[in-house]
Amino acid sequence: MTIAITDVVLRDAHQSLFATRLRLDDMLPIAAALDDVGYGSLECWGGATFDACIRFLGEDPWLRLRELKKAMPKTPLQMLLRGQNLLGYRHYADDVVERFVERAVKNGMDVFRVFDAMNDPRNMKAALQAVRSHGAHAQGTLSYTTSPAHTLQTWLDLTEQLLETGVDSIAIKDMSGILTPMAAYELVSEIKKRFDVRLHLHCHATTGMAEMALLKAIEAGVDGVDTAISSMSATYGHPATEALVATLAGTKYDTGLDILKLENIAAYFREVRKKYHAFEGQLKGYDSRILVAQVPGGMLTNLESQLKQQNAADKLDQVLAEIPRVREDLGFIPLVTPTSQIVGTQAVLNVLTGERYKTIAKETAGILKGEYGHTPVPVNAALQARVLEGGAPVTCRPADLLKPELAELEADVRRQAQEKGITLAGNAIDDVLTVALFPQIGLKFLENRNNPAAFEPLPQAEAAQPVAKAEKPAASGIYTVEVEGKAFVVKVSDGGDISQLTAAAPAASSAPATA
Repeated sequence: MTIAITDVVLRDAHQSLFATRLRLDDMLPIAAALDDVGYGSLECWGGATFDACIRFLGEDPWLRLRELKKAMPKTPLQMLLRGQNLLGYRHYADDVVERFVERAVKNGMDVFRVFDAMNDPRNMKAALQAVRSHGAHAQGTLSYTTSPAHTLQTWLDLTEQLLETGVDSIAIKDMSGILTPMAAYELVSEIKKRFDVRLHLHCHATTGMAEMALLKAIEAGVDGVDTAISSMSATYGHPATEALVATLAGTKYDTGLDILKLENIAAYFREVRKKYHAFEGQLKGYDSRILVAQVPGGMLTNLESQLKQQNAADKLDQVLAEIPRVREDLGFIPLVTPTSQIVGTQAVLNVLTGERYKTIAKETAGILKGEYGHTPVPVNAALQARVLEGGAPVTCRPADLLKPELAELEADVRRQAQEKGITLAGNAIDDVLTVALFPQIGLKFLENRNNPAAFEPLPQAEAAQPVAKAEKPAASGIYTVEVEGKAFVVKVSDGGDISQLTAAAPAASSAPATA
């Protein structure tokens, strides 16, 4: 059987490696080459990309999707959708979920990987049904985790519930890289034995087990796997595409992909990635601490950033040790957006305040109250009583408590647009949904859609590093040196040390001027 490859280079790879900063202008030049590979699908939207587009990059995420579809018409485009949370951080009413999915399909999305951070199938149902009703591929998701509450039967039961809801395939999402090779073999074998369903596996490389887990899953009968092009793989990210293609070449699992085409794509991203060096995390190689802390790849960089902003970078190990304790208090929930951020933030608070739960974050309280859905086991009773203050926890599907909200949201966005002189998109509903997901950030984006100065500056490649002292000292002299099109006047001392004196006049460019 041929193994289908989903490359995540345009979404989860850069989300994990450099904080979701990859810009559309760096995607489009390589889009035709990606489209020509023959991937099963290309993940390019969803997850944190929507937020990053409007918060940091000043890009319209809906326009990004349309442009990518236009540039890659042959390959199914795939996204990650957080169930009832869509791409935001709260539950939205069913009418918002339905309309968001409809617009995503209209703008070019083909495959929806739908997950819920609590693994509560009730929180995936509306999104999965909307996807199928609009003719797209609905992929239900098992957000893999381990704890005393999670057994093989847990995953078999969830698979059955998702199939009853109605899905076209199932994904096992190992967001923290904690799926061992043997567990992968057992899980895939048992699901394939019991259910007639197409099965896909997604693993992060953080702990060093991902490649082995993919291979054992392939031996067990998995139908497709996620990888990232080599120059955008590993550490916080994913197994390398080329390595797996080479591993399976000539076997019954041969992917049929041309490794030379992949190498050209890898070369492109090797250069592009240099521009985003400022957003790279600190991880080199693997991090075995994650086997205990279960922190997803993208969350590690966020934790490092949070602590650095608080001048507490030295507290990372304490926070990683606190995360499993917080997770247990919250019913052994999986760690994936938004629960990973909730648990991580509470762990940071517990460490920095010097007292566990001296401050309980609003979102932590929401989990304790049942506002996010079922937890695998009951939450800490004392903490729950503290936040409920005599009230009752939520036991129904949380979205059942939400009234339809789309009409009111649309009226409000149109009113604010008129008051602020904002020109809405041709399909104004897309702008309405942007503000629905991110009220403040979304409105700010609409106000500044054509004002790049309101967002992060374009990324730049790292400046050339000072040259190390030469083994054989050069003669003293002053020279003009060109580095990436910029000229610098430098002095070389008798000892071989180099110092910059001043910038010279700009070097003439060999490239034609742009209009």
